[in-house]
Amino acid sequence: MLKTVNRVLLGLAGLLLFALGGAVLAAGLGLSVPSWWPFDGKGDVLLSEAARTRWRDDGWWWPTAIAVLAVLVLLALWWLLAQLRRARLAEVLVDSGDGEGALLRGRALEGVVASEAMLMDGVQRAQVRLTGRRDAPEARVGLVLEAHAEPAQALAGLTHEALAHARDSAALPALPAEVRLRAVRHRAQRVT
Repeated sequence: MLKTVNRVLLGLAGLLLFALGGAVLAAGLGLSVPSWWPFDGKGDVLLSEAARTRWRDDGWWWPTAIAVLAVLVLLALWWLLAQLRRARLAEVLVDSGDGEGALLRGRALEGVVASEAMLMDGVQRAQVRLTGRRDAPEARVGLVLEAHAEPAQALAGLTHEALAHARDSAALPALPAEVRLRAVRHRAQRVT
């Protein structure tokens, strides 16, 4: 989805800039341009002073201009954050032994690892995201631990059980993982 949006936006921006630049260049060189084109000669300006200040005194102009610019800034920030976000792996290539291979849905493997991690003692919530290539996936795991949980024990259980089962069931040579542990917020216990 992100690749498609990037290609469409870049294609439209490139086409618009190419057409606008070509039309300005044609008018600057003295070639014929359409009658509605505001720039039609070498000494002419693209926007006259009257065109630039036409709506400045109207009450709707500044709120509309600010709203449009704010929407453009928010869309640009959304696009930038989408570029920085790691893409989720859609499928994992499983070696079936016959030379063909099989495809396993990435979300299914994520769900199985998360479910198995949540069954461990002291884990309240688990989130798993697969990234990387489909023949060499990587896991990003987030665990929310209960107040009584031991982080070392939870990490060992995740490594030797949930991730090991996923690696073995998908016949992967390795399944590197980045694990983030976080404790659930709780009130301090009173000691008497």
